[in-house]
Amino acid sequence: MKKLLLASLLLAAIMQPASAQRGKNVADGAGYYLPKTALRFTVQVEKTTYQPGDFAIYAEKYLKINNVSTHPSVTYRITGINLVTEAERDTAKYFVAPADGKHNIQTIDIDDNGILLAVNAEPKQIKRPAPFTPAPKPKPLNPRDYMSEDMLSAGSSAKMAELCALEIYDIRDSRSLLSKGQADNMPKDGEQLRLMLANLSTQERAFMQLFTGVTVKDTTETVITLVPEKPVTSQLLFRFSKWLGMTDADDLGGNPYYISVQDLRQIPAVQDGVLSEKKAKDNVGVYVNIPGKIRVTLSEGKKVVNTYELYAAQFGDTGMLNDDLFGRKLNTSIVLNPITGSLESLNSEPVKK
Repeated sequence: MKKLLLASLLLAAIMQPASAQRGKNVADGAGYYLPKTALRFTVQVEKTTYQPGDFAIYAEKYLKINNVSTHPSVTYRITGINLVTEAERDTAKYFVAPADGKHNIQTIDIDDNGILLAVNAEPKQIKRPAPFTPAPKPKPLNPRDYMSEDMLSAGSSAKMAELCALEIYDIRDSRSLLSKGQADNMPKDGEQLRLMLANLSTQERAFMQLFTGVTVKDTTETVITLVPEKPVTSQLLFRFSKWLGMTDADDLGGNPYYISVQDLRQIPAVQDGVLSEKKAKDNVGVYVNIPGKIRVTLSEGKKVVNTYELYAAQFGDTGMLNDDLFGRKLNTSIVLNPITGSLESLNSEPVKK
C-alpha cells in the first residue's frame, strides 16, 4: 500500500517518470483505479492412500478382522469449498484525483495494484484468510523394529503372522492390567504409567499395520479465481473425481461443478448530496463504485452445494463525489471498501481558522 502526499506530486511528476501504480499521467494529481470484485474459491481435497499389510490375508484367521483389502488404493474426497472475494483493478476505471489550490486533498492511499483505498484518512484493513497449511504427517512406524528374534527368524509368513498376532494379544493384556493397577510391576507415578501405556499402544499399532495395512491421509488446496462480468448459468468451474482428484476441465472422468451468477439488480443507497450531478472533465475527481448485489450458486451437477449473496463492483455503477466536499473550506476524509470500491465512510467538517 502507498500513501501519496499530494503536495509533492507535481514536483515528483517533473523529476521522474510516473509510477505504474499512479496511472498514465499524474501531472495534475494522483492517478488511481477502482476495483472489480473477484471470486476466489478454495477447494480442499483429502487424498487417502491405502497400502495393504504383509499379513492382510491372515487378518481374519488370527485377529477375527473381516473385509481387509489386499489391494492398494488411492481415493479423494472434497472436505471443504470456501468463497472469499478479492479486488482486481479495473483498467476501464482509471481516474485522477486533483492536486491544486482548489481542492483540500492532502493524502491518498492506494494498494500495490493502484486501487484507491482512502483519501485524507487511514484505509480500512481487511483480514485475509490464513494461508493453507497441510497437517503434519505422523512418523511412519516400522513393525520390524518391534519384532522379537523368534518373529524375524520364522520359517514362513504364516508362522510370522501367528507370532505377531500373539504379541498383539499380549500387548492388550499388559495394557489392561496396567489400567486396572494389577500389573506385577506397576509404575511409581502417573507420568510413568502414561509413558508405558503410550509405548504399548505404539507397539500395537506397529503390529496391526501388518494385518490391516497403512492408511495415509493428505489434504491439498486448489484455488480457483473467477471475475464474473455478466450473469451466467451453469458455467463449468472445475471437475472432480473420487479416483483422480481434481481433473482438467475437458476430462469427463471428473464430475462437473458449475457456477451460476445472478444479478439481483440491487445497489446500496447513497446519501443525498454526496455524488456530483455534473459531468467531470477528463475523468478528474474522486470516484467511487456503487456495487450491485449478486447471487452466486455452486452446484455439483444438478445438486446445489452452496449459495452466496454478495456485492460486486462490476455489477453496479460508478459515481464521482461532489467536488464541494473537497473544497478548501472543508476537511473531508473518505474510506473505501477495498474489495468493492464502495464508500465505506465519509466524514466532513469545516476547516478551523
